[in-house]
Amino acid sequence: MNIGMVCYASVGGSGVVATELAHALSQRGHDVFLISSDPPFRWRDGVPGLTFERVDVPSYPLFREPQYLLALTNTIVRVAEARRLDIVHAHYAVPHATAAYLSREMLAAMPDTPTPSTVTTLHGTDITLTGSDPSYARVVGFSIERSDVVTAVSQSLKADTIDTLGIRHDITVIPNFLDCDSYRRRVNPDLRARMCPPDRCDAVVLHVSNFRAVKRVHAALDVFRRIRRHVRARFVLVGTGPVRAHIERTAKEYGLAADVVFAGEQADPIAWLSMADLFLLPSAQESFGLAALEAMACEVPVVSSNVGGLPEIVIDGVTGFACPPDAIDEMAERGVALLTDPALRDRITRAAVDMVRTRYCTSRIVPMYEAEYEAVRQSRARRSGDQGLR
Repeated sequence: MNIGMVCYASVGGSGVVATELAHALSQRGHDVFLISSDPPFRWRDGVPGLTFERVDVPSYPLFREPQYLLALTNTIVRVAEARRLDIVHAHYAVPHATAAYLSREMLAAMPDTPTPSTVTTLHGTDITLTGSDPSYARVVGFSIERSDVVTAVSQSLKADTIDTLGIRHDITVIPNFLDCDSYRRRVNPDLRARMCPPDRCDAVVLHVSNFRAVKRVHAALDVFRRIRRHVRARFVLVGTGPVRAHIERTAKEYGLAADVVFAGEQADPIAWLSMADLFLLPSAQESFGLAALEAMACEVPVVSSNVGGLPEIVIDGVTGFACPPDAIDEMAERGVALLTDPALRDRITRAAVDMVRTRYCTSRIVPMYEAEYEAVRQSRARRSGDQGLR
């Protein structure tokens, strides 16, 4: 099929999943056109069957802000016309589902141009935060309802979407996924030695995020501060974002500046995960928790909050520990136990890796998207045939 994949370029779960899905689909013989304002964080050049299509957002004095929705709609129409798209797959509802709907309506009015089916994948804050804002809720709900197919990355997000927006459209749960051949523990001894010098460090505690308030990086720092009282550990934070400066100041106030490393954004997450001994994710909301899944695949035990979709992958006491969001002492106790009890650590990591490789590999999940594409394409073809007969 010819598939237009629409996503944000910024670091975050929706852009990562959309890009990895685009790569996987191209490897399975589809032609995929990734539509975004910039090449996404996980973009790789030179993949056969994969093309980047840029959304150019002009700035005009007449408008107070860039008109991304209009520019995106125009780009989808241009790509659909030139590439004869079968599917437009919008990742993150705001405003991508709306742009997919508008472009489909425009294309339907264009003679001799096929009208692609639209698929919307909901990722989390597009529903729980942005989409539920009264300023956006009705248009987001309308756009989701008008999609041919709607998917959500967890059962929790499906329930939130129905409860928050009153969506009546069928929602298929298709979880996030990993390339399980790549996501394996591969320790880089030099990186490990830099992050955890053996003369003053016994363990690496890791956090990876886009440093937004919802990730509660300050809570992760508080958990580490308590762990540090019992274990000679260093805290490595990968990523960057709005709260980073505040976390840097807080680490200094706690007297932890020597034991906290801000590594910034990293193109190779596997190397950083593979040198860690514990992963912290005390988020206020996670509709899936892709970072936790990546850590688990690399044999890093996870201590997380028990919100949203996290308990679906971080099964408390089985594949990790999921605690109430404000249970800082409990998270620290679980972290210390994982760092000091080898038998517990081995049991948790084995169960986590087994779950990832059984349920969340590319080879299992991508065919679920293909099945949705094929079903909606056949349904549209049948409707077109019926209209032709009439």
